[in-house]
Amino acid sequence: MPGKRSNLSRKVRLEDIAARCGVSVSTASRALAGEKGVRPEIRARITAMAKALNYAVPYAIAGKKIVLAASSVAMIDYVRNQFTAQVLEGLHQRAETLGVQIVTQPMSSGTHDIGVLQEALHDDDVAGFLFLTLDDEDVLALTRDFGKPVVLVNGDDPLMRLSSVTPCNRSAARMATEYLQGLGHERILFLMRRGRRTIERRFEGWRDAMPDRNAAEIDPLVVEVGDWLPELAAEALDRRIAERGLDFTAVLAAGESLAAGAMLGLQNAGYRVPRDVSVMGMDDLPQAAFYNPPLTSIHIPMRDIGATAVDLLLDSVDSLAAGRARRIELACHIVERQSTAIARPDDAREA
Repeated sequence: MPGKRSNLSRKVRLEDIAARCGVSVSTASRALAGEKGVRPEIRARITAMAKALNYAVPYAIAGKKIVLAASSVAMIDYVRNQFTAQVLEGLHQRAETLGVQIVTQPMSSGTHDIGVLQEALHDDDVAGFLFLTLDDEDVLALTRDFGKPVVLVNGDDPLMRLSSVTPCNRSAARMATEYLQGLGHERILFLMRRGRRTIERRFEGWRDAMPDRNAAEIDPLVVEVGDWLPELAAEALDRRIAERGLDFTAVLAAGESLAAGAMLGLQNAGYRVPRDVSVMGMDDLPQAAFYNPPLTSIHIPMRDIGATAVDLLLDSVDSLAAGRARRIELACHIVERQSTAIARPDDAREA
């Protein structure tokens, strides 16, 4: 009825969960805090009800600390562009909502920083660890038996012994390739920097969509650079065109900075984007809309990656979910701008 306040708009309280489960408020509180003295079946019922009602103070994590181990790769990316910055923004916003403190610990490559993390294992206030852009196999091997939850943020454990949150890198790259194919492009160059598993997933997605997966046909269409700098991508495109001519009509870059470099390299070589060559990126950083021309890109839900990682860690703290590693991949979508167009015949491109 008009003027009547909906119960759905009211913030869910602990009393609501207790009433729906037929238990006392103190029992509901102990169950959600992970304390002893609550039968497993009752704890399971209370936990499920809290999740179903989006209860705002979840389980044992409220008031706790999460150690965020950030790799040197993540820190470099943080300085260069906004991908890591947006992941961190989502992460910190979610932590603040849940009443959790984030303690950042920089990590260099290798294992000598693990000792600092191991000290946190003895801190009862530390609920668990988030590893940001960190997939060094030696480091992962040392943390699999930490005894406290570890969630990889924008990384994955190939053996599925650690939980992780990433975008759907493989299917996203396939989606991008098929989008370009829908515009009539058959020879699609893939521009990448090797090294991280997340980028290898993007390479795999491009390869999945290519009609001829014979290595002899695929390999010449892969251009690698040594770093994520636009100028290196531009130089790589200049060299390839000088050596092989313009034997492609589109470029899919594994990262936005490489896409910007690809457009620069093509323009330096006298070609127009998208009239002669279409260029597409992956990430959809805010600056993508301000390139010349504005860049068509795969939108990566960067803030959601950070927020979801906190939620996944929270579920891992819950004793009912402990020990079950999960890999969460977030859906991505295409943002169309002016850097892509319908492929034209060779004679039209040369006119």
